[in-house]
Amino acid sequence: MSVTIGTRGSKLALAQTENVVKRLAAMGITAKVEIIATQGDTTTQVPLHEIGGQGVFVRALDDAILAGKIDCAVHSMKDIPAIRPSGLVTAAILERDSPADFLAFNDSVDAVRVLGTSSTRRRAQFLRHDPDLTIRDLRGNVDTRLRKLHDREYDAILLAEAGLQRLGLSINGERLNPARFVPSPNQGTVAVVARADPSLREVFSALDHARTRTDTMSERAVMEELGGGCFTPLGIYCNNGHLIAEVLSLDGKRTERIEADITSFEEARQQGRVLRERARDLIDEAYSRLGITHGG
Repeated sequence: MSVTIGTRGSKLALAQTENVVKRLAAMGITAKVEIIATQGDTTTQVPLHEIGGQGVFVRALDDAILAGKIDCAVHSMKDIPAIRPSGLVTAAILERDSPADFLAFNDSVDAVRVLGTSSTRRRAQFLRHDPDLTIRDLRGNVDTRLRKLHDREYDAILLAEAGLQRLGLSINGERLNPARFVPSPNQGTVAVVARADPSLREVFSALDHARTRTDTMSERAVMEELGGGCFTPLGIYCNNGHLIAEVLSLDGKRTERIEADITSFEEARQQGRVLRERARDLIDEAYSRLGITHGG
């Protein structure tokens, strides 16, 4: 059997896709890789919330699957929106790598005054940690971000540790505790999205990691209750059934947080509903300040 896999063209996306290709080859399945540009790749000068949030890295690949140009696509799972087109399935969720953020800096952590990130979550969490920080927008792939750090446009930048690991990069900095700096839902996880074809689902089921699927789908259940791909700063992390989720104000001064052990997706959803009620004003305020309409 042969499959055509779509991917973004960044080094990280290609490394993640090559991992899937190698796993398929070990099963006797050949794969052709097609690089597809997404809006998130071609529009890099503005914050993500201004061009559509999560879905900007996914829509072009979704469309290519539905049009029959490719059979599946490999994604960083955190980029996949909560609301999905019919005809697509998350056919495999690979075992999770590090879920944590990584603070990369030039000199020392004590010398950090200007921090680069375009994530509202990371911005709010660091302002909570140090309200005197200057935080400037930073977009682009890992190479671009590290170059800007090296050129001292920033004292430090925030990256997903899993991406550095997959690229084999060892850089100056420190891992952030995910219990304190709660990551984006599904951070550190790679997923394969495929056409809803039984033969494709059977092929990719061999790559699926049961515990990671349970944890990440629990995170997505909470995310959906909080408003799907909402743009307010939020972190959601589930590790072997232990769930932590928080919603912050954009300036990091206010936080609503839940922490619980869950045994089902319905329990995850219930925790999401509880957090939604507690954080409703933070969510509404974030959408209002960012100029985004939502139906929550």
